[in-house]
Amino acid sequence: MADRPRRPRLRRTLLAALVTFAVAVPVSGAARPEAVPAPAPTVTGPLRDASPAVLEERYAVSRSDIRAAGRAADAHGDRKRADSLRAMAAAGRQFLSFDGRDGGRSVEVVGELTSARRIAVLVPGAGVGLDAYGRLRHGMTALREELGEGTAVLAWLGYRSPATVSPAALTTGRADEAAPGLRALVDEVRAVRPAARISLLCHSYGSVICARSAPGTAADALVLYGSPGVGAQNAAALRTGARVWAGRGGDDWIARVPHVRVRVPFVATVGFGTDPVAEEFGAEVFDAGDGGHSDYLLRGSRSLTNLARIVAGAEPLGASR
Repeated sequence: MADRPRRPRLRRTLLAALVTFAVAVPVSGAARPEAVPAPAPTVTGPLRDASPAVLEERYAVSRSDIRAAGRAADAHGDRKRADSLRAMAAAGRQFLSFDGRDGGRSVEVVGELTSARRIAVLVPGAGVGLDAYGRLRHGMTALREELGEGTAVLAWLGYRSPATVSPAALTTGRADEAAPGLRALVDEVRAVRPAARISLLCHSYGSVICARSAPGTAADALVLYGSPGVGAQNAAALRTGARVWAGRGGDDWIARVPHVRVRVPFVATVGFGTDPVAEEFGAEVFDAGDGGHSDYLLRGSRSLTNLARIVAGAEPLGASR
């Protein structure tokens, strides 16, 4: 009986957070990343061929588009965006696609997609965009090093990521818009590498996107980590044949986010429901170590080791169930 008031308290906390975010976000609106102009990218179409020659041509086209976006950012006076784009356009970087408009969209590859037997697709969460792309790059290179030869890691920045502190980060709206693009990418990768093992690694708000794209996905594994919830009551509700994993670091603040869904009149349904690491969700829980919300892909961490093992099709170390 003593636990009965807990849910109303959680709902009040969540609603209070929504009000705070709604007030805070307009104050910083002048610095919106999507306000930086960029030219329309070259139209390349879906990925239909993963031969070295075709991929090299796509990479060259994207590099040219990135450099054009960098020049536009320079002309706009946004040095931070221009510097980030210069790094992205460096020799040896491999982008399947790039669009610098509306905050930026891109798909980068580390490793050789042509021959990869195991492929990881990183789906980042809130607060990740072209200006903070370096963090995503560090994570994907660390994972590729952990995986070794015969693997490729794709960083999918295929949506306008909400600010970490914003109303959009509390609803499924951006995820609903992004999910078809993620599903299309996985389908394309499966078509060009039909025998490869494909894993979706979904961090924070990215786990909401993965859940929205899960029904019928061509991926073999769906890994939810640092997740606020995915908008589904349990793993079965994802309607996927992929093996569903979940993990959370011991010092991740996301554990304190209320795992409820509340309908706010005239606004939206706020919150994402059941905690994916909770037993009632039904995912297979892996040991994600004791790191914080941004630490899952740190070199030498237990979380990185176990994410790589899942991508490789091996059992993670210290799995809970």
